[in-house]
Amino acid sequence: MKEIKVKAASSYSTDGEPQIQQSTSVKFTPEIEKKTNFGDAAISIAVLHHLSTENRRKKAIEELVRVVKKGGLVLITVWAVEQEDKSLLTKWTPLTEKYVEEEWIGPGSPHVRGPSPVTLESIPETEENGLGGHTKDSRESSSENTHQSPCLTPQNQHDSTDGKSQQEYFVPWHLPYHRAEVSGASAGALANGLAKKDDKKGAVVYNRYYHVFGEGELERLVSGMDNAVIVDKFYDKSNWCIVLEKTL
Repeated sequence: MKEIKVKAASSYSTDGEPQIQQSTSVKFTPEIEKKTNFGDAAISIAVLHHLSTENRRKKAIEELVRVVKKGGLVLITVWAVEQEDKSLLTKWTPLTEKYVEEEWIGPGSPHVRGPSPVTLESIPETEENGLGGHTKDSRESSSENTHQSPCLTPQNQHDSTDGKSQQEYFVPWHLPYHRAEVSGASAGALANGLAKKDDKKGAVVYNRYYHVFGEGELERLVSGMDNAVIVDKFYDKSNWCIVLEKTL
């Protein structure tokens, strides 16, 4: 979760150019350690889909709205189940509904789970999903009108065995060896079987959780909020996006 505040310029450099003051914070839980009505705007780019329950996703949105001033804007983007490159869905590892229904007992503290229904070895390692490749490779052919929703047909949805649209996935993420904490977290993840090495690509492979959003789902998450309204919503290169304005 990232929140940015930009203040009015209050000083000038030696060449007469205004110096912009800003305050940036990065958070990995729904709670943001900033005061209420703190910033002019908040941005959440490709973050919300990593939270595994609807309650946590709602909490994250509430926090984004809380920290901005009245009249402040909140931009939220998430991966869409309606991918432009439909073949990507077949390369990701679907998760079972049981796996993602478990709630969290506190910030960053999951319940103890049993064995995962999938194994790391079953996850395909593809260039499309490594090092941000999803953004680059699968979204090169942008839609003609980014505000136009894609047509929902059986061909562009990855259905689960029970007929429901599959929205929960593990997507491989490749961390280059030169960026990996060889003696720290990466070493521990490898030792515990939570990651694996890919010597051909020179990377440690992790598996990131994604809840890909269906059309209208993001709007429904904020529909009950009494202190914010949607001022814009659109589909852009395999992302659903909304802009909120704080009203109270």
